Amino acid sequence: MAAIQQLVRSAPAAELRGSVLGYRGFHFGVRGPRRRLVVPDGVVKVMLGFGAPLDMVDAVEPGAVTTATSLVNGLRTTAAIGVHRGLLHGVTVLLSPPAAYRLFAVPMAEWAHLTLDPGDLLGHGAGQLTERLAECPDWPARFALLDHALATRLRTGPRVHPEVAWAWGELRRTDGRIRIEDLATGTGWSRRHLERRFREQLGPTPKGAAQVLRLQAALRLKRAGMSWTLAATGAGFHDQAHFSHTFSTMIGCTPGRFHDARSSGGGPDDSLDFLPEHVTSVLLAR
Repeated sequence: MAAIQQLVRSAPAAELRGSVLGYRGFHFGVRGPRRRLVVPDGVVKVMLGFGAPLDMVDAVEPGAVTTATSLVNGLRTTAAIGVHRGLLHGVTVLLSPPAAYRLFAVPMAEWAHLTLDPGDLLGHGAGQLTERLAECPDWPARFALLDHALATRLRTGPRVHPEVAWAWGELRRTDGRIRIEDLATGTGWSRRHLERRFREQLGPTPKGAAQVLRLQAALRLKRAGMSWTLAATGAGFHDQAHFSHTFSTMIGCTPGRFHDARSSGGGPDDSLDFLPEHVTSVLLAR
């Protein structure tokens, strides 16, 4: 079992709130490989690392392994597995999907399902920022540096269309339970046009984003003590069979296996969740 040496959370500067959801500084030591399943959660994560590299692979359709010290995960609709074997040290920036589009200024659909090095999207500036973060004397200095760097870039980046921002807001407000046809009607666009713009600026289709948000709603209800059946119904799934199928296609295991792994790996209050109101990860057996 890895000993947590440091885990420091911080809110961004006031001008960034709503775009930057938080910072998460970490410094872990590992004895042997550590495997963590990272769940789709509607948040874009930028990990800027200055320790040992991390391996990432899709949990549902394993393919090529991405190995890097710094990583970016877009608005994924399937889980990923991260493996590290040494000193994991760095800071994770948690972004809303509209802010990620502004930050990276590239079509999100091209990479949202991938795990990339930040340099692939931001160029050599990402490496320079990581080096400066590593040289900071403490976490407050690192968070202040991130505030400045992100504010500078977000001020000049492209903004999502107001219709896309509204659709994303409605999906979040309803935990993904609004009908896609109603989203299209609300924007004044056709469903096809909404899907195209949504994918370009946020990554998945509106339906894919809705599934992520319904999944998170079910996980929160389960964490609150409901059975899987009641949690699935409360999150808007047709029935237990529908929920179990969706869960397996998104996470790569059954709800029961996930719950068992999460309980044995730290319980429902696992401090390694990226955001307190989300169920974002589970420690897997070696």
